[in-house]
This record gives sequence, structure tokens and C-alpha cells, in this order.
Amino acid sequence: MSSSISTASLTSHVADLEPGAHAVAAHWLGDVPCLALADGHVALIRDGDVSRVAAHPEAGVLVAAGGPARLVTGGDDGRVVETRADGTTREVASAKNNAWIDAIALHGDGAVAFSAGRNVVAVDAKGREKTFQAPSSARGLAFAPKGYRLAVSHYNGASLWYPNLETAPEDLSWKGSHIDVSWSPDGRFVVTTMQENSLHGWRLQPDKGHMRMSGYPGKVRSLSWSSDGNWLATSGAEAAIVWPFDSKEGPTGKPPRECGVRPARVSCVAFHPKAPVLAMGYEDGCILLVRFTDAAELLVRPAVAGSGVTALAWDGRGARLIFGCGDGKAGLLTLPA
Repeated sequence: MSSSISTASLTSHVADLEPGAHAVAAHWLGDVPCLALADGHVALIRDGDVSRVAAHPEAGVLVAAGGPARLVTGGDDGRVVETRADGTTREVASAKNNAWIDAIALHGDGAVAFSAGRNVVAVDAKGREKTFQAPSSARGLAFAPKGYRLAVSHYNGASLWYPNLETAPEDLSWKGSHIDVSWSPDGRFVVTTMQENSLHGWRLQPDKGHMRMSGYPGKVRSLSWSSDGNWLATSGAEAAIVWPFDSKEGPTGKPPRECGVRPARVSCVAFHPKAPVLAMGYEDGCILLVRFTDAAELLVRPAVAGSGVTALAWDGRGARLIFGCGDGKAGLLTLPA
């Protein structure tokens, strides 16, 4: 973020957008911002104009994941579809019996993984499929930052699976319903969100020790790691709850930071890709930026009734922020130079 920003509000630097449906996810395809929409479309934004691409013409988008050149969406039609910046689409996989796609993850080398019920499928960059049956419905998927390894969250824990090896997945156990899953950028920690309004984590080295992060008034459905991997920001409270991961013990025995305290719950979080800055969207439609260095808060969007923020994403340079909301509204922030 530019050090020249000193005003309390950035609202004049936001361009309003009308993608036309609830935003499931936000992403950048190079310099092209896009939104995965619940009505089955992907919105591509160029020069303030929105073009809607029918990725799932007769279905809705349930989940999405983005890579450098593609946005991959999973729908209630059982299809996994990639959309590129030029508006072309391609089906990359499909679930048996057109089962709903529950989760998607992308690997840096071009592989994609998806789950439908208990069935987890990994398709490598050459199109070869490997399958794994989770102990219960696979709710979350995440590839490790290094190597071809997939974390799968499910009831009573998570599994770490090497799709190209014949060995059984490694079991990470903790009682309860685990929903989303994430690796730390250095690969040392795996963290899940839980149905019980908490997070659970495992230190993979050296002891597979447990880390329980609790006290949330609501479910945590948005996670974001800082660029240096030292912080994990989360939604689910009337502030962004940010846990420290700058030591080998992770957040064990350490309190989290609370950023952007307001009378509305945080629904989305997104760390700036380079600077210690966190973007936070709230259920009442407000969006704030918080700088960790001085705790300064910058207003991006005031509260808008019925327009809760459902998606946030920075571009690779950290100069622009795309957001989408549950009522079909959206916007694009361009930071002043």
C-alpha cells in the first residue's frame, strides 16, 4: 500500500459495479478482476464494464477457486468448469451422478481437486485422475504450498493425501465437524474452521500438536494468511480476529489481535499481498482497510442495508481490491498512487 494514503476514507476511489447476482468468490485473472456468481455466471470486469459468462448455464455456482490464469467453479450441476480472462470456458471434470460440488482446490502446477459427498478427486496437470474416499463428506480442500499433497477436512478431523502415492492418507484427528481447511504458507500448520464456532489447527512438525482457537460468536467462513505467513485473519466476530503464527508453536498461549471492531460481524477477510494491511468486509455491507503498523482504519465502503460483503480479493500488486455482495452489488477500489 502506498505510504501517501493518509485520508480516513477511500470511498471516492471505488467504482460501483453491477454483476447481477450474489458473489460466491472474487479473483484476479492477471489484471482482470472477476466474480463467481451464484446464478451460474462469472462476471469479468474491464474498464468498468461487466461481461457475464455462463460457466454453468443451467445451474448455480456453489464453490470457486482461482489460479493465475483461470477461475474454476463447481456447481449444483456436478460440473467443474474453468473460465479464463478472454471469456472462454471449459469443463475440466465432473462428479458421478451429477452430484453437487462441495469444495474445489487448485495446485500451482495446474492440477485441480474437487469433492462431492465423500468422494475426492484430484486431476493432475496431465489430466490423470486419482480418487480418495473421505471418512465422511469432504467439506474443505487445500493443496499444500509445496509438493502434490491435499488436505481434506471432514467430520472428526482432516486427512493429508498424496494423490500420486499408494500410501494411505495421514489422519489428523479432532472431534467435531470440520468445514474449511487451509495450509500456512510455509506448510508447517494445517488449520480448519469448525461447526462449533472455532478453529482447530495442527502443528505438522515436530509433534503434530493441537491448536484450538475458540471464542467466536459465529461461524468462521473466511480465512486469509498474511504475505509473510505470520498472521491468520478470520471472520466470525464483530472484528477481524487475527492469530499469530510467527513462532513454531503457532498461536498456542497467545491472544489474537482484533481489528476493525464494529457493531456488525466480519464476513470476509483478505490480506494485502505485500503490505501489512487487511481488508475486511462486514455483514452490513461495510468494508474497511486496517494497517497493522499503526492500526489506522480506512473506509472503503459504508454500510449498505441488505448488501453484506461475500467476496474480497486483491490484485497481485496490491493496487486494486475487488469486492462482491450478497445482493448482486459489487465494486472496485483503486488505491491512489
